[in-house]
Amino acid sequence: MAASIRTGVVGLGMMGRHHVRVLRALDGVDLVGVVDAAGDRYGAADGLPVYRTVGELLDLGIEAAVVAVPTAHHESVALELADHGVHCLVEKPLAADLPGAQRMLERFEAAGVVGAVGHIERYNPALQELRRRLDAGALGDVYQVVTRRQGPFPARIADVGVVKDLATHDIDLTSWLVQSPFARLFAQAAHKSGREHEDLVAFSGTLADGTVTNHLVNWLSPFKERVTVVTGQRGSFVADTLTGDLWFHENGTVATQWDAVSAFRGVSEGAMTRFAFPKREPLVLEHEAFRDAVLGDGSRIVTLREGLETLRVAECALESARSNRITSPLGSLGPGGDREEEAA
Repeated sequence: MAASIRTGVVGLGMMGRHHVRVLRALDGVDLVGVVDAAGDRYGAADGLPVYRTVGELLDLGIEAAVVAVPTAHHESVALELADHGVHCLVEKPLAADLPGAQRMLERFEAAGVVGAVGHIERYNPALQELRRRLDAGALGDVYQVVTRRQGPFPARIADVGVVKDLATHDIDLTSWLVQSPFARLFAQAAHKSGREHEDLVAFSGTLADGTVTNHLVNWLSPFKERVTVVTGQRGSFVADTLTGDLWFHENGTVATQWDAVSAFRGVSEGAMTRFAFPKREPLVLEHEAFRDAVLGDGSRIVTLREGLETLRVAECALESARSNRITSPLGSLGPGGDREEEAA
C-alpha cells in the first residue's frame, strides 16, 4: 500500500475511543493525534498527543480525520477540516438539521475532499450478506422491511432524540438494502423519560418502489434488540445485527390439510437456514471503506448526500409525529396524504 494517510480523531467519547482503537491497527493509516477539549477521560489516546483544538491537529499536517463530537458540533468541526483540505468521516447523524447537512455537502464538494457518514450498520456482516443475497435475487420481489431497535437509555446522548440517533440507522439500512428511497411515512413518538427529546418512535412507510416498511425504535426497553426482517416472494430473511447472524425462512410447499386455511391462498412454513460467512468488526470495515475512498475508491462509503437524505427522512418522521399526518421526503403532501401538485 502507498504511504500511510496521516489521520486524526476529533472527539474521544464513547465512539471516538473505538475509532482510535481501530485506526491504530489499520493498514495504510498513521494516527498522529487526537482532539478533545475535555481531555482523554477514557484513556483511549494511550501515548498519542491529545490536543484541545482542531487547529492544533491541523498543524500536524493531517490528510484525514474522524469527527466523533456531539451532533450539534458536527458541522463546525467538519467544515473547519474540509476548508483545510482534510477528508472526513463524520459520525451519524450527519448534522443536527437539514440546513447544516446541506452546507456540509456543498462545502465538501467545493473543497474537493471526501466526506463519509458513519452509518455503521451497513458494514454489519449480517446485513452485508443479506444485501448480497438480495442483489442475487434470492428473495425474488421484496414486499416488506421490518426493523426493531430497542434498548436502555444511553446517558451519553443529550442533543438529539431517538429518531436522529437510532432510527437513522434503520432509515439508511432499509433504503440501502432495497436500493429505493422512502416515499412517504407516518410516525408516532413519545417522551417518557423526562428528557427534552423523544425516546420512543414507531413509524411505517412506503419506499419509492412500493416496498412497505415498519420500524420500532426506543430507549426504554430493559433489553437490547437489533433485528431486520425482509419478506418477499420466496420467504423471509432475518438479520440480527447484535450477533451478526442471518437466517432465511423459506416458503413451504407442503400441502395444507386444514380446510379452513386451505380455503384461501397463502404460504406454509418451509425450511430455515442459518448462513455461515466471515464476521469482521463493522467499524474496521467502515474505516477500510473510508481509507479506500481517500485513496480514490469511494464505492463503499456512505456519502454525505446519502447522509443528508437519511436526515431528511428523520425530519419527516419527526414532523409526522408532531402533526399526526403522513409526510413525504420526496415532496409535500396535501390533506389526507394526497400529494400536492408542484407549482408551475
